[in-house]
Amino acid sequence: MLKINDLHASVDDKAILRGINLHVKPGEVHAIMGPNGSGKSTLASVIAGKEEYDVDEGEILLEGENIDELGPDERAHKGVFLSFQYPVEIPGVSVTNFMKTAINETRKAKGLEDMPANEMLKMIREKAELLEIDRKFLSRSLNEGFSGGEKKRNEIFQMAMLEPKLAILDETDSGLDIDALRIVANGVNKLKSKDNAVIVITHYQRLLDYIVPDYVHVLHNGRIVKSGSKELAHELEAKGYDWIKEEVNA
Repeated sequence: MLKINDLHASVDDKAILRGINLHVKPGEVHAIMGPNGSGKSTLASVIAGKEEYDVDEGEILLEGENIDELGPDERAHKGVFLSFQYPVEIPGVSVTNFMKTAINETRKAKGLEDMPANEMLKMIREKAELLEIDRKFLSRSLNEGFSGGEKKRNEIFQMAMLEPKLAILDETDSGLDIDALRIVANGVNKLKSKDNAVIVITHYQRLLDYIVPDYVHVLHNGRIVKSGSKELAHELEAKGYDWIKEEVNA
């Protein structure tokens, strides 16, 4: 699904990623953990193709295709989805109309006609029901006046509608209370399949009680310095990140 080879990236000539190697197969959930400033969000942004980051070395392959030269929209059309830590508000554009536009733009990129209105409505209803989303929510302006939990649930709804091959959740647990966290995690779990993959970026082990990863990777100073099973997340919770730094510097 996703293969990253010796990835080096920078922003404003400041090196952030210093040789990332990562292989994510279909059906897998990978968690990326690490202290502030380790490069977690940069990795997510570089995979998604955000243009303020420069790839200095290495390659990113999606289903065997090198996507280094593709822009964010082209990567999205190929099935890369990135949830944001701080989703933007778009007054005057309803959740439903935003999704209609996003889906039809993706279809256009694949040479397909717009999805018929009745199919679109059916899909919206099915996904909203799956994620326990009230219909009234779908007529609200995108993220305008949304609570933190509503913003994150809306992003999972977008993920459900777009059905990406690779979903990257960048600190989707940030600012969520336990009930909102459970709802968002349940939505992600319902959308997992043998044909897609998920990368979860988080500071804390608590999210991984709900979205159970197949692999946990620890990022430090722009490199993956340790990988393991979900038990690694529990070890980090108990010991913090200092012991990882000590191991690296030993």
